[in-house]
Amino acid sequence: MSIKHIILIAAFAGALYSCNTSKHFNRDTVNTDNLYGISATTDTATIANKPWRELFTETYLQKFIEEGLEHNPDLLVAVQRVHEAEAYLSQSKAALLPGIDIQGTDNYLRNPESIYPDGPREVNTYQLGLQASWEIDLWGKLRSSKRAAYANLLASDAGRKAVQTRLIANIAATYYNLVGLDAKMAITRQTVKNNIDLFETIKSLKESGKVTGAAVVQSEANRYATEVTIPDLEQQIRETENALCLLLGRTPGTIERGKIDEQALSSVLTTGVPAQLLDNRPDVMEAEFGVMSAFEATNNAHANFYPALTITASTGFAATDLSQLLDAKSFAANVIGGLTQPLFNKKLNITRLRVAQAQQEEALINFRNTLLNAGQEVHNALGSYEWSVKKIALRKLQLEALVKSVDFTKELLTYGSANYTEVLNAQTSLLSAQLSSVNDQLQQLNAVVSLYRALGGGWK
Repeated sequence: MSIKHIILIAAFAGALYSCNTSKHFNRDTVNTDNLYGISATTDTATIANKPWRELFTETYLQKFIEEGLEHNPDLLVAVQRVHEAEAYLSQSKAALLPGIDIQGTDNYLRNPESIYPDGPREVNTYQLGLQASWEIDLWGKLRSSKRAAYANLLASDAGRKAVQTRLIANIAATYYNLVGLDAKMAITRQTVKNNIDLFETIKSLKESGKVTGAAVVQSEANRYATEVTIPDLEQQIRETENALCLLLGRTPGTIERGKIDEQALSSVLTTGVPAQLLDNRPDVMEAEFGVMSAFEATNNAHANFYPALTITASTGFAATDLSQLLDAKSFAANVIGGLTQPLFNKKLNITRLRVAQAQQEEALINFRNTLLNAGQEVHNALGSYEWSVKKIALRKLQLEALVKSVDFTKELLTYGSANYTEVLNAQTSLLSAQLSSVNDQLQQLNAVVSLYRALGGGWK
């Protein structure tokens, strides 16, 4: 091929390149009105923008979150997936460049005597050179692949952020559950102590003839009924410690911790506007990048219907005598330009396009569903926090009344104006309310954690 022909091919390729048929991705318009199930707000302040250190201020919890971010297996795997996506992106960029190979061959040929009666019988051909092949991206097929790889990289990074936000929330929730179990254990042990004191009191009253033996036996049984719950609490504490160790990438063991009353979270729960989920919540971002990747895959599938222009060039040395291989007379060069138009390939291109279009629609549906799920989680967390505040206020009043009830019934029992059953019922009701009070505190703490995660906090 002459230089003139090569220039003509290059000019033709440039003209076709300008006819690129790839479409550009435009962000999907989604309706986020009333996504949180509450009245519309224009305030863009959101706790999702608050760093996790400012939200979780307790020393032990901060230490555990730091440890989890460094050693949690799921997060480490997510980081490796980002590295994988970076490698694929690098490869997709290199696909736009020519491929170059070094070739060295020794070709032995023995000719049949019936066809070559005068020889040559045996021929050795030695070759050493370079070969380059370049597919000119006329229709944007390779660039679509590059953009799809870039979208996949962004999705992988968003996936890593989603793992991080979930990890921080899980560490906080597990830690709160652990200190909540400690509080329940302390309440239960104190109740057992109170029941023992009551048992001794009833025994004294029996000796003075104010109660019967049934009262003594019943109070003793009530003591053991409370005490028998302690092993279950101990098992729950061990399992929760082990669950936290797993999140931290540790082997099972004990966890040093504070108390539930030391846990303080912000009571100002700003949510911002629902549209901010598109840029704050990692799994929503990941789903949207999935739409982008699927869009570029459809572009790529469209481009397969158009002709492909490939230029192949080779240069090097060829000789039948190894000693003459690097001689200047052995130099050779070759340039081939080829244009290939798909005609009939067993519906491969049609199938590829239909699948890509279906996957693009699937990715769009998944994106919208992920956004709806995010809005639901925000709404649920807000409701949980609101209800916990009401329950804590009412529980405080209940506890005050029950403490008085226990004191009064004990005093009345001493003077014979109340029976032992009233005292036992009052103590049982107080224990139940105290344990429920711990659950109310946990609900409030976990509601803030859930809202923080639902809004996309923790990765910034």
